[in-house]
Amino acid sequence: MSGGTLSRSVEDYLKVIYGLCESGDPASTTAIAETLDIQPASVTGMVKRLAESGLVEHVPYRGVRLTKRGSREALRVLRRHRILETYLCERLGYTWDDVHGEAERLEHAASDDLIEKMAAALEFPRHDPHGAPIPTVSGDIESLGASTLADATPGARVRIRAVRDEDSAHLRSIAAEGLVPGVRVRVAEAQRVAGAVEISLGADEAESRAVEGSLARQIYVVPDEG
Repeated sequence: MSGGTLSRSVEDYLKVIYGLCESGDPASTTAIAETLDIQPASVTGMVKRLAESGLVEHVPYRGVRLTKRGSREALRVLRRHRILETYLCERLGYTWDDVHGEAERLEHAASDDLIEKMAAALEFPRHDPHGAPIPTVSGDIESLGASTLADATPGARVRIRAVRDEDSAHLRSIAAEGLVPGVRVRVAEAQRVAGAVEISLGADEAESRAVEGSLARQIYVVPDEG
């Protein structure tokens, strides 16, 4: 499992563990299994191999987190994925709801040289089409934060920073609602629909709607300082 020769399966595990640990908590076997849609027993075996290879470390009774080497490899895969998504959208006309699966397939096959040529052609973008930060070649990455629209305080004004890209149906719903990165919204003081987040948007905040809870949890927000 040397750098640059990791299998597709190992790369997928590292990327998933990285994402699960972004909140600061270790990744549990159950969470990894659910994200990859495989049996926990399979995860247990792979995690043991990853630990033996120095890519993850165990946190007693809580799960695993990436080592420095594991994080470096995960960020390398993330860079590939997000540059591919950006290239597919900006240069090949893909929509933001159908690039994730394509990038998932290509990220394991594309050479580093091809990825960097794509990045140069795009003038080295900092964010992918879904607003997620793109890691640099050296492995630096902006903090996305873990606050979602579902967590927003009633009455708060927030700006959409990014949206999760794994679910095409969710992305289509998010786009249909106009809840794309950069949009500013105000969270209502009172919620009228159970399990939903009431918001208003538009220059005069005249557009009101209820965002289903499962959708609100896919939308990352930051305080609106504008």
